[in-house]
Amino acid sequence: MTSDERSCVDPPGPPAEDPPAGVDRGDRLHDFRGPGIAVTWSRARCTHAAACIMNLPVVFMPGRRPWIDLERGSAADVARVVERCPTGALHYRRADGGAQEAPPAQNTVTVTHRGPVYVRGDIEIIDESGQRRLTDTRAALCRCGCSAHKPFCDNSHLAAGLDDEGVVRDAGPVSDPGAPDAKLRIRLEAGGPLRIEGPFVLRSADRRTVVPGTRVALCRCGRSRNKPFCDSSHLRARDAGA
Repeated sequence: MTSDERSCVDPPGPPAEDPPAGVDRGDRLHDFRGPGIAVTWSRARCTHAAACIMNLPVVFMPGRRPWIDLERGSAADVARVVERCPTGALHYRRADGGAQEAPPAQNTVTVTHRGPVYVRGDIEIIDESGQRRLTDTRAALCRCGCSAHKPFCDNSHLAAGLDDEGVVRDAGPVSDPGAPDAKLRIRLEAGGPLRIEGPFVLRSADRRTVVPGTRVALCRCGRSRNKPFCDSSHLRARDAGA
């Protein structure tokens, strides 16, 4: 990290109404409609993971206008592929009687190779002021400290050079004091980590390490020496004026 790469801190904002499910507060969605299904796309949350392009290129084709053409695929196929989007940038609404997306049976927190944390489940993100910022089933969370759209990843880790392979070497920081329900609550601590509360399994990038728990604090400043866990490096950086 250089001195120009600041710790990720979202300044508290005024109280706001809860946004609709799947919509980040203040986000602008692009809407696409087709036979029996509508799809929304968030440019801000899209990291070009390309799951949609690789799995249904006839519908999802960058460079074409519109780049999402729902006339070219069935509602069932589109829904199946949208649910593979790891960032939550894509969502759908079925109008053909098909099932809408539901949270998976298990909440998962997956650390990626030199990239974000992918979360899937019954997710609720709560900002530093205690306001609910997002309810969703999928999200990609920044852990390099440089995203312009915190807490979400915007691929800033590529320029920042996040040097972490996503290996979970020590399960000690994961605790299991229990949870009141099945929801995965992600609390954004001002100047600090992502505090994850609720039943989950934490997975390393290579999927070889799987740790169940209900509490963990993950680094989101990019400075921890015990990634993906917080080791209070943000406090040392703050005291040093970084």
